[in-house]
Amino acid sequence: MNIQRGKIVSGGRIQLPADVRRQLALSDGDTVLIEVVDGEVHLRPVSAAIRRIQERMRPFIVEGRSVVDELIADRRREAAAEDE
Repeated sequence: MNIQRGKIVSGGRIQLPADVRRQLALSDGDTVLIEVVDGEVHLRPVSAAIRRIQERMRPFIVEGRSVVDELIADRRREAAAEDE
């Protein structure tokens, strides 16, 4: 386990060591997700959370089928039905 010290600074900000920021590929202004689990703070980059979701959804992707195109078509049908 690689444990490093950070610091709570003015305004409740968390100061992460440079090595941790490098490992997580974090830069100033990046968004992170913060979760409290059993009294512990879990912090992860949004990009990592998105990647995890994409990996979980991959088995449900049907080759040659665009869910985005289907969603757009559904919305267009709904809009057309409202206009009638």
